[in-house]
Amino acid sequence: MDFYKILLSAHKGIGYLEILLVTLFVIALLTTMFGFSGKINKFLKKITLFTMIFFHVQFLAGIVLLLVSPGVKAALSSGTLMSDSYSRFQYVEHPSSMLIAAILMTVVYKKVKVNPTLSLTVVIMGLIAVSLFAYAFPWTRVFGA
Repeated sequence: MDFYKILLSAHKGIGYLEILLVTLFVIALLTTMFGFSGKINKFLKKITLFTMIFFHVQFLAGIVLLLVSPGVKAALSSGTLMSDSYSRFQYVEHPSSMLIAAILMTVVYKKVKVNPTLSLTVVIMGLIAVSLFAYAFPWTRVFGA
């Protein structure tokens, strides 16, 4: 088994965990938002931290995958990177959306860590990060068609 397949399997496996973390993050975020006090609890802080960490780990693994991927090399050499919808999503839209989601999760974590109460700005940034994650996640490739 070569390095690319091992890294792809790890990236896919961490993706399953990321789905669980994102689900818990959304539940914790909305529970805190609709709670009576709006005070940020330890659970929200911890789940935001772990979600941010796994976003970054996934992104770094994805960048390495992008650099060693035979698909990127083939799409670049044939000139179909942007004209083929699969290649465009897999090698352009997916990494750029995940980068923006990771940056937003970092900002959300910093705000959750510092502020005692949850603001609407943090909720919106968190939901945008989750939306970008949901958009860019290759559902059919991971779970099959």
